[in-house]
Amino acid sequence: MTEALARGWLLAWIAFGAAPAGSLVLLLVHRITGGRWGEALAPVLRPTAALLPLVALGFLGVAVALPALYPWAADPGVVKPGVASLYLNPPLFIVRSAVALLGWSVLAGLVLTGRGSRLVTGLGLAFYGLTISLVPVDWILSLEPRFTSSAFGAGLALHQVLAALALAAVASPRGLGGRTAPDLANLLLATLLGVLYVGLMSYVVAWYGDLPPKAAYYLRREVGPYPALIGAAVAAGGLVPFLFLLVGAVRRSPGALRLVGVLVLVGLALRVCWLVLPAWGAGAGGAAVAAGLWLTGLIVLARLALRLAGRLGGTLRHA
Repeated sequence: MTEALARGWLLAWIAFGAAPAGSLVLLLVHRITGGRWGEALAPVLRPTAALLPLVALGFLGVAVALPALYPWAADPGVVKPGVASLYLNPPLFIVRSAVALLGWSVLAGLVLTGRGSRLVTGLGLAFYGLTISLVPVDWILSLEPRFTSSAFGAGLALHQVLAALALAAVASPRGLGGRTAPDLANLLLATLLGVLYVGLMSYVVAWYGDLPPKAAYYLRREVGPYPALIGAAVAAGGLVPFLFLLVGAVRRSPGALRLVGVLVLVGLALRVCWLVLPAWGAGAGGAAVAAGLWLTGLIVLARLALRLAGRLGGTLRHA
């Protein structure tokens, strides 16, 4: 039971952290490029990015449960000695994650308080690009340490940005409409295509490589509920939104974009389950149930934290 709770926490934490990280990226990009899309989406992106310290705090739950989550933490012998000593070991895993999460939190603080110059913003994007190439390998791929993918970091970065855009579509800020709704639709469409492309090409490259570790990774996902899971993720969160976004009336309607956003978020959540759950074999069912409970709690906690922060901010402004 404790193991299922720990695994559920990891799954929920990864899913919950996607939108805050993606919101930070969009805010950084808008700080450099400008544009009405960023101003219209700011009422959603800014409070979502403000949740990054909460995401960083949630990593403590992952850090204390490493042996229950990752095979290399329970038994270093499952990876090559050089890999275990130089990369996949608990101290370095925690350091890499802490640097990334604390760095993202600091960047969010600078952007939200208006202290981030364009130079700082550019360096922040470079920092994000570096860290997002490392921590997805730690958090997700190292669950099955024999499988490697050089495109996985880029795929997760697109996943995070898409989650932020989908959340913005669902929240439908007041300024969304007229010319800005098509801007959001364009961003959703481009990012959605990026996620689909990277996922498909990763599979094609692994298939053509025909290497046992890569084949084993996908074979584990061809049994049980996992083909239906990824099929639902691609259909509900990819193909259907893609077709919707090709329709002009949908692109101009905040209400229709809200539906697209819901579908995309559901698809992304199913994709995270497909990436993570097969690594735990028979224990995946309990982890999935625990993840649903944990994710619900995190969403409620996030809403309470944002509401409390808003009240404190208003009190301080009137003091």
